[in-house]
Amino acid sequence: MRVIPLLKNFWSLLKSTYRQWNERDPFSNSATIAYYTIFSLPGLLVIIINLAGYFFGQEAVTNQISAQINDMIGTGTAKDVESIIAKASENKGSTLASIIGIATLLFGATGVFYKLQQILNQMWEVKPQPKQKFLKLIRDRIFSFGLILVVGFLMLISLVISAGLSAVRDWVVGYLSESLIIVFRVVDIVVSLGIVTLLFAAIYKFLPDARIRWKDVWIGATLTAILFVIAKFALGFYFGNADPASTYGAAGSVILIMLWVTYAGMILLFGAEFTQVYATRFGKKIEPTEGAVSTSQETVHS
Repeated sequence: MRVIPLLKNFWSLLKSTYRQWNERDPFSNSATIAYYTIFSLPGLLVIIINLAGYFFGQEAVTNQISAQINDMIGTGTAKDVESIIAKASENKGSTLASIIGIATLLFGATGVFYKLQQILNQMWEVKPQPKQKFLKLIRDRIFSFGLILVVGFLMLISLVISAGLSAVRDWVVGYLSESLIIVFRVVDIVVSLGIVTLLFAAIYKFLPDARIRWKDVWIGATLTAILFVIAKFALGFYFGNADPASTYGAAGSVILIMLWVTYAGMILLFGAEFTQVYATRFGKKIEPTEGAVSTSQETVHS
């Protein structure tokens, strides 16, 4: 990892990243991600809760998700998300209805990852070959489901570590000063940062139809995770004090989720652009995978 060249040229990298990111209309792309997220959310949450809940219990996982949403967006939205999870998890009655319900949840849950893949492909100037479109559609949906399992696994790790830290903190709270207790909070933030970095790294490495080295992925994923954690606290403070949901009445929770995902999407896409700029300058240029082609070469030839 070329740390010194990165530090020396960091400001230049940021300027180039911002210019290219801004040229790709990040606001529209992020809004598209938010739109797909709304429809993917029920299936996504049900799958993650069932996966992590197998080890910790569904109620514990649901409470953890609700607590995270409460910190990021607010209590009202957290309660609405709990209702969404309860409705999506309901038994539909007949076997046929259950099968259709499960299939709908699976298809819906993978939608946001499939759309994100298309956007990242455009940013990294690659696309699948037309002849393989149908097979690739099926393969991408399966792979998107795999990413959902990764999210569930990372959440499981987060729950284990958070539970361990809480247990240790509760045990030593009577023996340590208040200032030392803060250390546990810092460790919790660092762990969260590491888990978010792993998630972004998995997205950048495996989701687009592109080959990129792990060395280059970690640089972009780390920057994205840092920006994401900062935005998480900033947006949580803003939503908690400005209460923008009150403007939209009954649709307030949906609007808040879409706003939050839109902002998070812009950060994710900025990180993807930074990863490409860094790889081009200091790493190995991003190339299409087998079964994909470079759109930049097509532009040159045309």
